[in-house]
Amino acid sequence: MALTVSLSIRRRLLGLVLNLALGTGPAFAQEPPIPEKVIYDADFGIDDAMALILLARRPDVALLGVTTVFGNAQIADTTRNALFLKDYLGLSAPVARGAAKPLIGPTPPPPAWIHGANGLGNYPVPVPRAALDPRSAPQLIIDLVRAHPGEVTILAVGRLTNLATALALAPDLPHLVKRVVIMGGAFGYNYQGQRSGSNPFSVAEANIGGDPEAADEVINAGWPVTLVPLDVTIRTVMDRAYLAALPGKDGALIRAITRQTYVNAQGSMPVHDSSAVFYALRPSAYTTVEGVVRVEPGTGPAAESR
Repeated sequence: MALTVSLSIRRRLLGLVLNLALGTGPAFAQEPPIPEKVIYDADFGIDDAMALILLARRPDVALLGVTTVFGNAQIADTTRNALFLKDYLGLSAPVARGAAKPLIGPTPPPPAWIHGANGLGNYPVPVPRAALDPRSAPQLIIDLVRAHPGEVTILAVGRLTNLATALALAPDLPHLVKRVVIMGGAFGYNYQGQRSGSNPFSVAEANIGGDPEAADEVINAGWPVTLVPLDVTIRTVMDRAYLAALPGKDGALIRAITRQTYVNAQGSMPVHDSSAVFYALRPSAYTTVEGVVRVEPGTGPAAESR
C-alpha cells in the first residue's frame, strides 16, 4: 500500500509557530481557505490541546467530532481534558471516549514527565460542564464518516487504536473517508527526537509504538494516508519568545499548560500535533514522498525500543 510521508517542511515555515498555534499570519493567508470537515482523534496532552485550539479557531475548518484515546495520559484524563477544551473553546462538536489500552498487550504508562500527571502539564483542569457523547469513539467516527461520505479528513495525533477498531466494525470505511493525516512515525529519529543513525533499537515513535498492531492496520487500510513524523515536528519549535508573544486567552492557556513540563532545558518545545493540522490545512507548504510503510508489531527492534 502506497502512502504519503511528510518528510520535510520548507525552511521559510520553520519557526512560524505562532501561526501554527493560533492559525494567523501570512503562512495561512497565502492560499484561499479550503473548507475541511475534520474528525480529531487525540490522546489529549499538551500538544494535542494546542492543535485543537488551532482547529477550533480556523474559519476554514468544520470540526465534526472529537475522539479520545489513551497515550499522553490515562483515558479518563484525556477524555476530561477534551471535555474541558470543548467548554473552553465553545465547541458544538461531540466528544466521544475511546480506547483505554492497545489492541494487544499492556497499557504503557503515560509520559508524566512530558505532559504532567493529568496530561495538561499539571494545569488545574476544572470539572467539565460538557456532556460526553454516548457513542464510543469508533462508532462516532463511523457515524460521522457515513453521514459525509468522501468529505471527511481524519486527523489522528495519538495512538491509532480507535481507527483500527472502527475499521474492524466498518470494513467499508476506507472507501468513505477523504484522507487520514497522522502525526506519527520515526523515519531516522527515535521517540525522543534523537537521530537513531544505525542503531536498530531506537526506531519507535510514541503514537506508533504505543499500539503497533493498530498502526499497521490503519496505515495499510487502503485509504489515503499521510504521516507527519518526527522528521518534521522535532524541527518545528516554539521558543520562550514565541510563547511570551502569544496573544489573548489562548496564549495565556498555552503558556499555562506548557510552563511546568513541556518546555525543555533549551527553552523551546516541539510543535508535534499542530504540524499535522498545518499539513492538513496547507499541504503545499510541505515536501512529501510516497512509499510503502509497514509497522513491525510484537517482537523485534521496534518492540525493544518501546
